[in-house]
Amino acid sequence: MALTEDILLKIAKLEKETGVKRTLFAACPNSIAAIKASFRSAKRNNAPIKFAATLNQVDGDRGYTGLNQQEFMDLLKLEAEAVNFTGPYIAAIDHGGPWLKDIQTQERWDTERAMAAVKKSFEDAILAGYHLIHVDPTVDIFLAKDEIIDIHVVVARTVELIKHIEDFIKKYNLAPISYEVGTEEVHGGLADDETFETFLIELKKGLKSVGLEHVWPIFIVGKVGTDLHTTTFDRDVAKQLADKVRKYGSYIKGHYTDDVVNPEDYPLSGIGAANVGPEFTISEYDALIELEEKELKLYKEKRIAKLSNIKNTLWKLVDESNRWKKWLQPDEIGKTLFELHDERKNWIVKTSCRYIWQNAEAIASRQQLYDNLNKNGIDAEAIVLGKIEHNMDKYFRAFNLINLNDLL
Repeated sequence: MALTEDILLKIAKLEKETGVKRTLFAACPNSIAAIKASFRSAKRNNAPIKFAATLNQVDGDRGYTGLNQQEFMDLLKLEAEAVNFTGPYIAAIDHGGPWLKDIQTQERWDTERAMAAVKKSFEDAILAGYHLIHVDPTVDIFLAKDEIIDIHVVVARTVELIKHIEDFIKKYNLAPISYEVGTEEVHGGLADDETFETFLIELKKGLKSVGLEHVWPIFIVGKVGTDLHTTTFDRDVAKQLADKVRKYGSYIKGHYTDDVVNPEDYPLSGIGAANVGPEFTISEYDALIELEEKELKLYKEKRIAKLSNIKNTLWKLVDESNRWKKWLQPDEIGKTLFELHDERKNWIVKTSCRYIWQNAEAIASRQQLYDNLNKNGIDAEAIVLGKIEHNMDKYFRAFNLINLNDLL
């Protein structure tokens, strides 16, 4: 049995015995610090953890984390060992589909090339030892601006990608993996109840037609009230979706869980797992700026020789990357970063820092900051990790995961 199914099966058994509902916590590994913090938090809470890595973050080109799939898995192993974390952890591809990797959209790759690249990414992930793949062909850059992709096209491409994975696993006699399908985005066409049901029915038919009736996704992504700009989880809608997919043997997966105001409602609604990501980039940024304030105080006291200039460095690198532009709203398009009003400008910089953490200039500036503080008796990295961990801890609590490793 694949690892994810095994954990969820045990959680379901425990629920029958104790009445306690649980939701798996999936952290987005958008920085090395986030990965370290994830294991430290999981260790402290004695709970399993899932890593949901997008192809922008981890891929054959090393993404913006600087890691390919094998390096990512090796790092997870090393960081788990560093804190003696012996519980289970799940490594997954998040949003694996054509044009969901920025370069494919920017360079307008044709369908054949984009699908081939995704398949290669899947192969590399499987060989590296990933446990789950989110198959998400819900974007088509060649559609008109307001056109929604046909649900039958989504199904056909989902089946094509799953079949490719299963054929690859069979060819090389590899361990089974789990699947996640669908998207929370409106562009995926799964936003209304009827289309959602159609997707499930047609997917089952499609898999059976290629001899894969024994294969079925453990997670279906559901639109549960949260998105990039909202933080209220819709408990009632989520429960309806969760009940619907349980008939198929699946769980609803929540995305955009960052800063959600009612995380405790996820397990109560029967949500199987939930992703959190950009929130931790913001935590990391805030911690660095907090440390820079201490650094400036020490500099005025002549206790350090050279400032790190971390804030200015991060802002410059984010601006130069141009990747922040993907977060612009319609009325902001065409403006420079510094022409945006303060609240938007700050949010965009904070969330876009994930793209430049591994830039050589950012690494050097961070190291200067850490060295300056460490020489004055301040463990700078521990403070940064602690800030991220603090925000992770609340999800372990809200999702009823504390000490779950003892029960698995």
